[in-house]
Amino acid sequence: MSFKNKTVIITGASRGIGKAIGLKLAQEGANIVIASKSVEENPKLGGTIYSAAAEMEAAGGQALAVQCDIRFEDQVQNVVDKTVEKFGGIDILINNASAITLTTTEQTEPKRFDLMYDINVRGTFMMSKACIPQLKKGNNPHILNLSPPLNMDLKWFTNHLAYTISKYDMTMIVLGLSAELKKYNIAANSLWPRTTIATAAVQNLLGGDMLMKMSRTTAILADAAYFILSRPSDTCTGNSFIDEQVLSEEGITELGKYSVVPGAQLYNDLFI
Repeated sequence: MSFKNKTVIITGASRGIGKAIGLKLAQEGANIVIASKSVEENPKLGGTIYSAAAEMEAAGGQALAVQCDIRFEDQVQNVVDKTVEKFGGIDILINNASAITLTTTEQTEPKRFDLMYDINVRGTFMMSKACIPQLKKGNNPHILNLSPPLNMDLKWFTNHLAYTISKYDMTMIVLGLSAELKKYNIAANSLWPRTTIATAAVQNLLGGDMLMKMSRTTAILADAAYFILSRPSDTCTGNSFIDEQVLSEEGITELGKYSVVPGAQLYNDLFI
């Protein structure tokens, strides 16, 4: 499946996993739309929509940087409108933007709860909704959410209930859309890593340098996303993929190159 001139909207693509997926698809000649908030660089996070766009173009694709806070539907619609204006349509939507607060129920402030639900759930839903009319006309159209398989083991609810249910809701959106949009041959799937991934969230919120050294690079998710999005949209839908599983299905079982520290013990991600 060629990505040449295919148009891909990625939320939260100014850094981390979203940017890595964008770079992978840009290398294949795709048009990448960076829909993110960052127009000025935060030293703790790095990257802006403009620096990401420059990297996408250097990688071989075309890029469009659109500032967007997916909590606001007018900004979501603006992304869609500008994408159609520049590239003529939409073939792929990657719902990567997400907020995380790993707190117990008593410790979860209303504003933190609202932020996670406004971005993870409402934002994902409304971005999908806004893109569907264009995806119906797309070439092998896909929606891919960065969210985990539904795992009802109570340990995933015990220490961070609000975050867990917001991420599970993202996966439930995938399941619902896969059924709702099947008649249009629009695929909807989710993707999640088996191990922690070396991102700003892991560095700043989860475990610092120690956990970073026990993580894999964003490249593993970029490669997994590439293979998922290459599959026929009329048959590859309704799945909750794990990165290792996707690569194994493609005959890739040697994963050492993805480790931040070669040979290091790896740390399982949440929900695995």
